[in-house]
Amino acid sequence: MKTILVTCAIILRDDKVYAFQRSKNMKLPLKWEFAGGKLESNETEIDCIKREVKEELNIEIQILKRLTPVTHEYYDFKIKLIPFLANYLTGDLILKEHSNFLLVRKEELLNLDWAEADIPILTEFLSL
Repeated sequence: MKTILVTCAIILRDDKVYAFQRSKNMKLPLKWEFAGGKLESNETEIDCIKREVKEELNIEIQILKRLTPVTHEYYDFKIKLIPFLANYLTGDLILKEHSNFLLVRKEELLNLDWAEADIPILTEFLSL
């Protein structure tokens, strides 16, 4: 099974964190995740996450640091999720793929039904 390389961003804004709910038409419907997307062959991880956040959410972010990547095998695909901690910079948030979002305190993230690959990233983030 081929591994799909995907970047994601934990986006901080005013001491809170964004979480995004996948739409019911996506794989892993209605699960919560950190926004991001597939790495294209001609781009760096940082270029990818900035592009994906702009395309999916209409906002600009500033990358703070890279966290530990996670490889997770779902029943029909395998993903390597490459997480970044980022600050919200500018733009009006518009959901183009997700069905919902929350901007919550860090500890409130534990109340959500996360996509499995995002859970180790969430755990690392909560320990920072």
